[in-house]
Amino acid sequence: MIATGLDRLLADPARLAGRRFGLLAHGASLTADLVPAHRAFAAAGYRPARLFGPEHGYYGVEQDMVASADALDPWTGAEIVSLYGDDEASLLPSPRAFVGLDLLLIDLQDVGARYYTYAATAVWAAEAAHAAGCEVWVLDRPNPLGGEVVEGNLPRPGFASFVGAFRLPVRHGLTLGELVRLEAARRGWTEAPEVIPLAGWRRDATWPALGRPWLAPSPNLPSFEAALVYPGLCLLEATELSEGRGTTRPFLLFGAPGVDPLALAAALEPARRLGVRAVPTYFRPQFQKHAGAVCGGVELAVTEPERVAGYRLGVEVLAALKCTAPRSFAWRSAPYEFVADRPAIDLLSGGDDLRRALDGGGDLGSWLDGWAADEAEFREERRAALLYPEEGG
Repeated sequence: MIATGLDRLLADPARLAGRRFGLLAHGASLTADLVPAHRAFAAAGYRPARLFGPEHGYYGVEQDMVASADALDPWTGAEIVSLYGDDEASLLPSPRAFVGLDLLLIDLQDVGARYYTYAATAVWAAEAAHAAGCEVWVLDRPNPLGGEVVEGNLPRPGFASFVGAFRLPVRHGLTLGELVRLEAARRGWTEAPEVIPLAGWRRDATWPALGRPWLAPSPNLPSFEAALVYPGLCLLEATELSEGRGTTRPFLLFGAPGVDPLALAAALEPARRLGVRAVPTYFRPQFQKHAGAVCGGVELAVTEPERVAGYRLGVEVLAALKCTAPRSFAWRSAPYEFVADRPAIDLLSGGDDLRRALDGGGDLGSWLDGWAADEAEFREERRAALLYPEEGG
């Protein structure tokens, strides 16, 4: 059984004596006994002076790209400050938000994919807190996808956004504490945040090996299987096809009106080598894309979790949809995380290579082959930030 940074701090809560501290956390910030972090601190006699909520809000009640409002916590009475508003400027916390605090605790359950926005919020909040003269501690949590596998290309200059804030492969294999350490070094911070590390975590451990129940870190990742395919199936957010939001099985279920389930499943038969099976089906999303309409598509069954290469799977899904459902396939036209001047697929994939290849203007194979050099480069750079040894290290 592992102990998270939260568990370890609560084993010695006197470290918080005399501190006026804030807590950046969310609904998955739980103790080993499944007590929310802010309630656990209050029960130990150290009530947070201020709570900060990332995208989806402190309790994870908002859907993606829906602003969350400031509020009061009904359990402790603490002020909740939203770090996700209704414009791009709201994503960068102001040092003013940390005035009156001398310590910021960051306890967010990341999922190990470049797009997942909690890492950006953690780094930017730490930077703003330091600017306000506030010490920062990161209470580390495991990467649910493990810490060994690195997958995907590094983003090119000019394609940074909230869903690609840092130069990482799509599956980076870092814990949040390690990621913050990496960015602190890159940014030349004079004082890096203290990371309270995990106890008992190995880099080869994925979520099922941890002995903890899965509680969704955001509204549309209800299971470990959904998180496992998310590094690739999130690419569907950049299309007009449904990625399964508005159903009970987002990212595992996808399609659109006009998609032939049998043709799509057949086109995805080669994905069996990636540890999944595509089951033809129909579904009706209750909100977001194609709400109320019957969609043809497939549901992914994860058969061999250890073989899932989520990002490559997502690329193959896009290619299969483009081939079998050309009339239903279209790139997203609406702004994505407040960005309107670049296609959403370019923001997610870190360049225009994937889009151009799928549209017939580039070489998909060469782009995929190029991942290996980026993965090797990143493995070398990340080594200095690691808190938990690599195999043989």
